[in-house]
Amino acid sequence: MEKKVLLGNEAIARGAYEAGCHVATAYPGTPSTEILETIARDYRDIKSQWSPNEKVALEVAAGASVAGGRALAAMKHVGLNVAADPLFTFSYTGVNGGFVIINADDPSAWSSQNEQDNRHLARAAKVPMLEPSSPQECKDFTKLAFELSEQFDRPVIVRITTRIAHSQGIVEILPKDNVPVKPFVRNFQKYVMLPVHARPRHVFIEEQHKKLKDYSNMSSLNRIEWGGKKRGIITDSVAYQYVKEVCPDDSVLKIGMVWPMPDEKIREFAAGVEKLCVVEELDPFIEDYVKALGIPCTGKDIIPICFELTPEIVDQALNGKAHPGKYPKYDTSPIPPRPPALCKGCPHGFVFTVLGKLDLNVNGDIGCYTLAALPPYSAMHTQGCMGAGIGMHLGMEKAHGPEMARKSVAVIGDSTFIHSGITPLIDLVYNKGTGTVIILDNRGTAMTGHQEHPATGHTLMGEETHALDLEMLVKACGVKRVVVTDPKNMDEFERIVREEVAAPEPSVIISLRKCILMK
Repeated sequence: MEKKVLLGNEAIARGAYEAGCHVATAYPGTPSTEILETIARDYRDIKSQWSPNEKVALEVAAGASVAGGRALAAMKHVGLNVAADPLFTFSYTGVNGGFVIINADDPSAWSSQNEQDNRHLARAAKVPMLEPSSPQECKDFTKLAFELSEQFDRPVIVRITTRIAHSQGIVEILPKDNVPVKPFVRNFQKYVMLPVHARPRHVFIEEQHKKLKDYSNMSSLNRIEWGGKKRGIITDSVAYQYVKEVCPDDSVLKIGMVWPMPDEKIREFAAGVEKLCVVEELDPFIEDYVKALGIPCTGKDIIPICFELTPEIVDQALNGKAHPGKYPKYDTSPIPPRPPALCKGCPHGFVFTVLGKLDLNVNGDIGCYTLAALPPYSAMHTQGCMGAGIGMHLGMEKAHGPEMARKSVAVIGDSTFIHSGITPLIDLVYNKGTGTVIILDNRGTAMTGHQEHPATGHTLMGEETHALDLEMLVKACGVKRVVVTDPKNMDEFERIVREEVAAPEPSVIISLRKCILMK
């Protein structure tokens, strides 16, 4: 049997291929980006694409599933927020071909604006969720997720974390399953979610939930590894690896299907040990569930709720072992901090140098340009989520009047504008805002590795396609003042910014210069 060393993300791509997946969609976002890049590079049988945002990605995958194909949509945790609307509805419609959603959480917020725990979304949307703890399980669980999806007529979420996505492991390589695309069968009651149809589908969901709970209790996804009976540890995801490393003699209940939970196995396990502890990253999701069953346990009273875990943190919490000598002793005299910064020659640097010089209030957005909030530019003053900068820009004007718009701008990247910036720009025009928006067009989704987007003229699979014209799009939104300029000409750029900010009507500056790192 062939074996390869793969990243967790690469193993998920392999699992999709071996499962006979037909369609794969995504919007790039760390730590999930490599999944679709691997599929497009290595598994060309799967029709893969970057979508404008995660909502569209999930909807395209859902359409492929309803049509009878096996489909996968991949995104980071905040991307599932964007896709929550279709997720909750397609939970009701169910599937035709298997429908798998990969959700990549980011404990410690290494590349994200928060470190939310999306296990809660599986419970809220009433969809099953699997949690691999190694690259081998990433492949196996992805394959199984397609089977469970079709067996129970449910979308299935596979939740990974940064550490699982980017860790390497040995993975067994198996042949592809030749799964044919099923025929599309019209079913008005199943696929058209009118209220009269949604009500009985909710009943169906609750019935399937009971069957899934029985499956969870019987499945080897949730397994008891008996050791010493003095202490038992319930754990999931990468925390399982840490527990096995630092508590090799304890009994362990490994949770691989985190929703629905295996009630019977939890009770069986708790009855077999003297003391019970739950080790999990982020929220007390499992711990709260165990306590709701009436079973006492320790958890977040000793395990940190913030940031990702490490073997050392788990060892300290469970065994009281500090690790002062883990790292070599180096010179510990103070050194200057080295925060992340824009690349040398980055076109955004020219923009923020001018904005800082003019002392404008800058409503920022998600992208590598968010680093302009830090020295030496210190020229970004708000930043929320994808597309929020434009809406916040309008909100500030509504609160303080047009004079606020005369001393403020919103900045947003080209990919982020397509993702979530078009609708707030329409809102700014529609609700008579007068502010200036700067689209930082560096010709790609630079922050996550220069992926293509609808304005670059190429698809994920390398095909030439229509290139969205941002200038025409902005004008179609109702903006009459649109200027395209190269920010490297800083004198000209400053003149344009001064002129547009002073104008008592909406305006858009497209700062057009390719990312310095792109070929």
